[in-house]
Amino acid sequence: MTGTGTRRAPIGGRRRGRWIAAAAVLAVTASALAGCATKGATTLDTTAPVHLTMWSGQSDEAEKLLQGLVDEYERDHPNVTIDMSPGASSTDELLQKLAASFAGNDSPDISYTFGSWASQLERSDRTLDLRDTVAEPDVHWDEFTAAARDTAQPTGGKVIGFPAVVDNISLLYNTKVFDRAHVAYPTADWTWADFRKAAKQLTDKESNTFGYGYSVSGSEETTWQMWPHLWQEGGSILSKDRKRAAFDSPAGVRALTFLRDMAVQDKSVYLDQTDTKFAQLFESDRIGMITSGPWELSALKTAGTSYGVVQLPGTDGDHQTVSGPDLWTLFDNHDVNRAYWATDFTKWLTAQEQDERFNVAVGNLPLRSSEATSEAFRKQAKALPGLDVMQANSANAKQTRPTVPGYNGLSEAFGNAVAHVLQGEGDPKTALRQASVAADKALRQG
Repeated sequence: MTGTGTRRAPIGGRRRGRWIAAAAVLAVTASALAGCATKGATTLDTTAPVHLTMWSGQSDEAEKLLQGLVDEYERDHPNVTIDMSPGASSTDELLQKLAASFAGNDSPDISYTFGSWASQLERSDRTLDLRDTVAEPDVHWDEFTAAARDTAQPTGGKVIGFPAVVDNISLLYNTKVFDRAHVAYPTADWTWADFRKAAKQLTDKESNTFGYGYSVSGSEETTWQMWPHLWQEGGSILSKDRKRAAFDSPAGVRALTFLRDMAVQDKSVYLDQTDTKFAQLFESDRIGMITSGPWELSALKTAGTSYGVVQLPGTDGDHQTVSGPDLWTLFDNHDVNRAYWATDFTKWLTAQEQDERFNVAVGNLPLRSSEATSEAFRKQAKALPGLDVMQANSANAKQTRPTVPGYNGLSEAFGNAVAHVLQGEGDPKTALRQASVAADKALRQG
């Protein structure tokens, strides 16, 4: 899930060590110190002056747009002051900052958080529970994607926040590379067999051009790109009780074998050790196809790349994709006035009118299905061709990437297995069996 602007670096990879360390702090210090917080207001007074702290996780254009919305809300609610800052030098570091704030009983009221942190944050017992709020008719909770709603309610218990960013991966194709090889462009009804055939036709040794680009860093970028293959084959990431890995299955072997054959037999896949080079090569007309998301479109526009976008190829008509929503998580500072206004502001921020001036304005997908036909989104989709296809592709995000404690270790084990196999090291069945052992250990440890 690489990104620019308001989007983020891959979940995993560079931040994996920090994620594990911070998660351990969350699990220990939050529970140990939960009773040490100073109590604030215990009776709601909506006219009392309230000071909120918000960590945005944003920079540059997105931060400025968000600050404008904060200023507008403050003007409309004179008793509310919102002190907003990025919260850390990078979004990756926010979890560690949150852990420190729990220890010091000085948590923000609202923070941008990666979806992969959701279960850890719920387990910290420092979040608000918004189940009653999201059930209110005027919230229109069902307008958010299923993946976003499930991420906000990671274990089926508390709703810990509102969706902040939604995305999915689609098939992007470089029209110049296709034209050069005299290959017909992808269509929405493509199968993976069609995809493999085209990738072989696009690959050219003399010009060092590849049909497809894929990360073999072993990070979450490697991992999450495989989940649609697994799901389309009928497989699952976790067992039904969510306690064990389930990717070591005939479906998992079929999914990994398909990409292994493209990489090892066809030699039509550029294997990227960095998570970022394959997108750059796509932009410079040296890779014909990548699977990526809306964060890529601004870079393509800047590079002047000629491209198209369709939904992922399918298996027996199943075109499932994967989504990695992030959240505005709300924290409990034992003050009913702060909780009330933090909730009210976040409801307001994620409503259609405001979201069109934030997510849509910076080139993200709209949070809500009701925005898909809005003038603001149509205008942005015209500026960023393919954004409308990605929005429609949200309907293919039918399953939720897990946020259970231990997912990061599962991702690492699975990603490393995929990376080795695609580089010709080992066979899919053995690699997945070994990865499942490591993944189960990570799930047990949480």
